[in-house]
Amino acid sequence: MSAATLDRVPMFSSFGIRNYRLFWTGGFISNIGTWMSRIAQDWLVLTILTAGSATALGLTTALQFLPVAVLAPYAGSLADRFSKRRVLMVTQAFQAAIGLSLAGLVIGGVVQLWHVYLLATLLGVSAAFDGPARQAMAPEMVPNELIPNAVGLNTTSFHSARLIGPAVAGLTIAWWGVGPALLFNGLSFVAVLIALAMMDESQLTPSPRAQAKGSVRAGLQYVRSRPDIMLLMFLVFMLGTFGLNFQVTNALMATKVFGVGAESYGILSSIMAIGSLAAGLAAARRTRLRLRLIVGALAAFSLACLLLALVPSYTWFAVLLIPAGFTSLTVMTAANASVQLATTPVMRGRVMALYQAIFLGGTPLGAPVIGWVGDVWGPRWTLVIGGVMCGLAVLVAVVYVVRKVGWQALPWRHRRTIYVPMEDFEDAR
Repeated sequence: MSAATLDRVPMFSSFGIRNYRLFWTGGFISNIGTWMSRIAQDWLVLTILTAGSATALGLTTALQFLPVAVLAPYAGSLADRFSKRRVLMVTQAFQAAIGLSLAGLVIGGVVQLWHVYLLATLLGVSAAFDGPARQAMAPEMVPNELIPNAVGLNTTSFHSARLIGPAVAGLTIAWWGVGPALLFNGLSFVAVLIALAMMDESQLTPSPRAQAKGSVRAGLQYVRSRPDIMLLMFLVFMLGTFGLNFQVTNALMATKVFGVGAESYGILSSIMAIGSLAAGLAAARRTRLRLRLIVGALAAFSLACLLLALVPSYTWFAVLLIPAGFTSLTVMTAANASVQLATTPVMRGRVMALYQAIFLGGTPLGAPVIGWVGDVWGPRWTLVIGGVMCGLAVLVAVVYVVRKVGWQALPWRHRRTIYVPMEDFEDAR
């Protein structure tokens, strides 16, 4: 079998496993609700509860992700100590309650800004425990050789829903208001709970359970001993903190620069999802993940952000969101699968929790800053900052690899998977 063949698998290979099909289907329905909720919540904060305050929108986003950073080590330890399937059943039920609560407040006409802040924080707490268990669940459902495929298909679920959810949310808000869009999100979590309940536990391959004592510290020490994982976490931190603030920047560009309504705002997220979905499908075919792919995609994303900041019209802005979605999702899927494959199974929950904290936990730092920049300097500068900071991350990564390993390991010359050249990193220490 040729090397090229080894690099690829059939795109939907993981769907041949019943438990994974259930997991994907439930997640797809829930993700539609999640994207509807994101659009509805942003519109609620930006046009109903405030007079277009980008700072309030940035703070809402920050509160939603701050618990991820704070609770990640404990959430990862929990995922390694208990059944990931049962942890997910608890977190999904809790998120359903939060979603229905916000919908009830809006429909009842009593919602206030502090309600949104509080529920966003509670959602972040639940997401902190949900994320590591959900991400570490894939290796328990599929064999190792299909982990990149499963990770890629998971992203197609999220971004296929992103094609549907924002556009439906925009129409729902225009026709019936914010409340019904939020209500669908609360009800959509039931699909995940049904899927988890229908799984055949005998077909799962649980990772070895971690001991409670010292498990959090052991996870931190493990990551500190792995320069390959730390490099990937640095790249996704810069992407998540400064680059992936489209929840804020799209809202600002839509309302303050192009002056469009809820329908057109919702369509922006759906259009960006075209690129993200294409990247997810491409990721589903990969079995070998190269460092040059991750670094190169991040460089391309940086360029896309700078071009988005310069476009003169809504149409061009929408078109350029496609490559922005493709490149950012390529970084995310390749880095995620690389970390999972590089991590010993007993540590996977804790490592993925730290990965999630680094990736999403940077949002509480970046979102308020981006919101403030949008208020003071203007919406276009939010994209300039994202592009420049991600470009700096690429430069730092290249310099780091050269100093650790040498010129032969530069991303565009490296033809091995990110987790194979660990010996090179270790020899250079």
